[in-house]
Order: sequence, then C-alpha cells, then structure tokens
Amino acid sequence: MGTPRIVAISGSFSRPSKTTALVQHIAGRASDRYGFANVTYDMVDVGPSLGTALWRKQLDDRAQHVLGEIVDANILIIGSPTYKGSYPGLFKHLIDLIDPHELRSKPILITATGGGDRHALMVEHQLRPLFGFFMAHTLPTAVYASDRDFTDYAVSSEQLSKRINEAVGEVGAFFPATTANRVAAE
Repeated sequence: MGTPRIVAISGSFSRPSKTTALVQHIAGRASDRYGFANVTYDMVDVGPSLGTALWRKQLDDRAQHVLGEIVDANILIIGSPTYKGSYPGLFKHLIDLIDPHELRSKPILITATGGGDRHALMVEHQLRPLFGFFMAHTLPTAVYASDRDFTDYAVSSEQLSKRINEAVGEVGAFFPATTANRVAAE
C-alpha cells in the first residue's frame, strides 16, 4: 500500500472561502502528523456539469475526476458552509451521485462553517446522518467554525485549533501502522 491519501472536499462555491480554508488547514495538519498525501477540492473544482447531471455518467471529466478522488480516498475531510441550518443543495447532489457502498467503512472527518453559533449543530444533525447512511465511519469529533474563528480566511482561534488537533488525533485509529511508523521515526 502506498502513502495514504486525504481528500478534503469543501461544499463552498466561493473563493476565498472559510470552509475551504478550514478543510485545507485540517488536511495539512493530518498530513503533517501522519505523513499522508492530501488534496483539496471545492464546488468550483467540480464544475457546472454537476447542476445538469441527473446521473453520474452525465458528469463531465472534471467532475468525474473529483468524484473519483472522493471514492478512492483513504480518508475524507468533508466541510460544508451552513445555509439556513443545512448544507448547500449542489453539495448534497454531489454526494447523492456516490453509490452507497463506495463510502462504506471510509473514515470521514466532518466539518462545517457558519456565521455564528446557531449553526453549530449542523455537523451533528445534517452531516453525520448523511454519511451514516453510507455506513462510513464519521470520526467522533466534528469541527464547527464560525466567522470569529478566522482572520483573513485563515484559522486563528486557539479553541478551534485545539478541536482540530483532537479530531486529527482520531485519524490515527484507522491507520495504526502509519501512526506507529511516524512515532518510531520521531
């Protein structure tokens, strides 16, 4: 087996984006800690064919590539901006195009961003059940960040950094050989 690969997906259509900044930050921390390769995509990377595709085969090559990366990842970091208490519809449509068996047993670190604290339960009430349907392993610690946790689209909150470290620490349970090798190397 090669180097495990993290794929971070942001449900954001904006650039710059706090959601994309959050998943990139977490992917970087996990990569640094475990030596994993990582790549981040957002909804702009998926492209416009998502909005017209009723079936996966109707996606263009760009969207097919991102979907393939999601399915082939060793671990996913999923992030969604919160709109009226939930995730964006096209983000959900992207996930809907994945066959349920393709995410079975895959570790997923779920994250969300929002304007304030009233959206914090989105990770538990929307994202965790969504990936539970796929029988994926959502990590116990979810990460929610509000506007006050960022400065110029970078994570700047000490409290958020602690929560991210806790969530990243849970990744090691799925990759014990990699974790043991990294500890031995240090």
